[in-house]
This record gives sequence, structure tokens and C-alpha cells, in this order.
Amino acid sequence: MAAPPAPSSIRVSTSGSPYAVILRLATPTVLAMLTQSIVNEIDIIFFAHLPCPESSNGQAALLPSLILLWIFGGSLSAIGVGTQVYTARRFAEGRPTDAGAVVLNAATFALVSGIAFTALGYFAVPHVLRFLPPAVAAEARSYLVWRLLGITSMAVTFALKAFFDGIGKTQVHLVSAVVMNALNILLCWMFIFGNAGAPRMGVGGAGFAAFVSTYVGAAIMIGFALTPAFREFRPFDRRRFSVAIIRDVLKLSIPSAVATIAVMTGFGLFSFIVARLDKAAPGAAVVAGQCGGSEAVNSAATTDIVGVLKLTFTACLAFGTSTATLVSQSLGERDPDKAARFGWASVRLGLVIFGVVGLLEGVVFTRPILELVTHSQAVRDAALLPMRTMGICTPLIAVGMILTQALFGAGNSRYVMLVELVLHFTCLVPLAWLLGITFGFGLVGIWAAAVVYIAGLACAMTWKFASGDWKKITL
Repeated sequence: MAAPPAPSSIRVSTSGSPYAVILRLATPTVLAMLTQSIVNEIDIIFFAHLPCPESSNGQAALLPSLILLWIFGGSLSAIGVGTQVYTARRFAEGRPTDAGAVVLNAATFALVSGIAFTALGYFAVPHVLRFLPPAVAAEARSYLVWRLLGITSMAVTFALKAFFDGIGKTQVHLVSAVVMNALNILLCWMFIFGNAGAPRMGVGGAGFAAFVSTYVGAAIMIGFALTPAFREFRPFDRRRFSVAIIRDVLKLSIPSAVATIAVMTGFGLFSFIVARLDKAAPGAAVVAGQCGGSEAVNSAATTDIVGVLKLTFTACLAFGTSTATLVSQSLGERDPDKAARFGWASVRLGLVIFGVVGLLEGVVFTRPILELVTHSQAVRDAALLPMRTMGICTPLIAVGMILTQALFGAGNSRYVMLVELVLHFTCLVPLAWLLGITFGFGLVGIWAAAVVYIAGLACAMTWKFASGDWKKITL
């Protein structure tokens, strides 16, 4: 039997060209997530204007700080995976109040758990930072003391974003992201440098700005959910609180959370291996950096590479998120072949769009981009070849990330978890150590390991999506 129609007041058209549908749904998501990603890109650019070596040490501190933040905040924010899947399916089945009940329970879980995860984050900080050079650890500490306070708002925002994405209202997060990041830029300018009467907080000022901005973004999302346009979903009807719904959402979200922890732990160890290069030859770093103190050249270069590529990762993720919505809704409509068409159409779009992006990042504008994000010639020289390599690999990144999200949308989060665990701890980390440290290829060798990981992810996700066994998953 055909599923009943979606509610008449909010309808998402999935007819016509799958490319047009994907672009229509993905464009607000891409813009919103790119805007949100600017939070950390702005940090990199602002840090570049701090005096040396504070600038390079601040940039070097940013990557391990964000990894720690995402181990706790990102794993908790994985609640959005289950939320989006169940919301999209219930919406496609014509059950708006059941879709609203999903976000009520997901946001409640995120709020309560966010407090506990924040405490765990503060407990972990001193244990993690002791592996970093002292100057870098000091900057990371000043950043994280504020940034970790945003774990709760981050998780609640992801739960609400998943709800709006699941019903096809991707523009809601765009509005929130634009306001939030405009505020973040202003606060960074004030508190990093001590402008407009604000105290000069240096690297810590960026953490404070992000902390305040994320709560503003969450408040905007809540405000949208309370508007009459979404009344039929009853998203905050406390009578719909259900432990059973939370349990169902967590069944899909926990594997995603484990995958997030695996990714962040893997890249944390990746960052640690890079830091070993700076510890092994601190004298060379000082001379090359022309600083009055130690300059973590390789770590700063890695932060800059990740910072630039994260814009690409974010756009790929946004494409994948929209694909997940379309896959989930199609399965809710009992049309798995339609779900597959959307998945492969998104991959083809990703190959074209991100092939061009990778060419621009890795070949055409590589040097100008590095000149924007760092004023250290030593850091630019160290980052140049790895960034070119990653730019060329951008189409593979797109394939892997889009199909990862498509499988999440189908409810096959366990497979994604297993792939990430295997690739990070049997491929990325040991290969980075072997190529970068043991065989002496340095930063280029470490990033070569990332290329192997990316290729493995793309192959694993392509094989699984092509197998079609995800079409049989019922929720």
C-alpha cells in the first residue's frame, strides 16, 4: 500500500530530475554548514595576525583542541543521525506529530547528556594536552576552557537541525548559522585582540566567542520550532516524552557516535604524530620560523591544511546530509529504488562539483590560500605539497562522505562505524607513523597515509551502497 501523503502545510517535492531535487535541498545546507565552519576558519585567520610565535602556536593548538571538542561534543551530536532518519521517515509516512516527538526526545537527551559530556571534557583536557609541546598546550588550554562550555548547545542544535533537515526545511539552519557566525566574527575581533574595550584574551578569546555564538544559534533554532509554521509537529509537547523513542533514536545514533570518536581519536593520534616532528627538530623549527621562541611549524601547517580542507569536508557533508534526507524519505515512501537514484545522483554531482573545488584548492590557488591563513613562510612551505595532494583527492573525499551519510539515512550506521574503526586504527594511524616517523618522509609521508585512508573509505562506502542490502532496513 502507498504511504499517506506528507502534511499539506509542509511538503517537499521529490519529483523531477534527482539532480535538481538534490541541489534544491542541499544548497541551503551547504551554505549553512560552510557558514558554521567559518567559526574555526576565522580563528585560523585571526590567529595569523597575532605576534609570532603566539600565531603559530595558536594555530597548532587549534586542531587538537577541536579534536577533543568533537570527541565529546561531536559524539553527542551524533544524536542528529537517528533524529534525522526517524523524522524523515515519519514525515514521509504522513505522521507529523510522531516526527515532532522524535525531536522532543532527542533534544531532551542532548540537553541532559550535554552537561555530563562537558564535565568529561574538562576532566580529559589536562591528560590530553600533556602530549603537546608546552607552548602549544598553554594556548589549547586557554581556548578549551571556554569552548567546552558549548558542548550542550552544540548537541541541542544538531538535534534540531536534524529535525528541520528531515522534513526538508534546510533553510532554517542557514538562518541560524548566518546570525551565529556574524556574531562570532565580531566577538573574535573584540576578544582576541582587545578591541572595542574588550579584554585582550588572545587564543582564548576565540573560544569565548564560539561559546557565546553557539548558544545564540541554538536559541534561534528553538525559536523557529516554536513558530506557528511548525505547530502541527508539536515539537515541544512534553506529553510525547518517551523513553522508547529515545532508545530507538540511540540505536541508530550510538554507532555514529562511536564512528565520530574513532575519527576524532584517529585524527588526534594523527596530530600527535605530526607534533612528534616538531619535538624531534625544535631548533630547525625556530630558525625556519624566524621567531623569538619555538614555532610548531608542522603542527601549524597541519592545522592550516585541515582548516582549509574542512570547508570542503563540510560541503561534502552537507551534500551527504541532504542525500540522507532523500534516502530516508524515499524509504519511508516504500520506494527503495528512488532512494538509490538519489544516492548515485548525489555522488555524480559531488564528483563534478568537488572535482572543480579540489582543482582550485590543490592546483590553482594553493599558494594564495596559504598566504591568507598564515604569515609564516616556514608553515607555508611545510603545508604546500600535502595541501596539493589533498586537493587532488577531493573527489574521493566527496564520494566517501556522501555515501557515508546516505547509509546513515538508510539506517545502516553500524556498517559505517565498523569501517571507520578499521580504517583509522589499522590504516591511517599506523601508516602515518611508519611513513612520517619510521621511514623519515616527514609531513608529506603523514599526509600520504591520509590519502590511503580516503581511498579506502570511498571504496568501502561505494561497495556497500551498491550492494543494496540497506534497502531492507525497516524502522
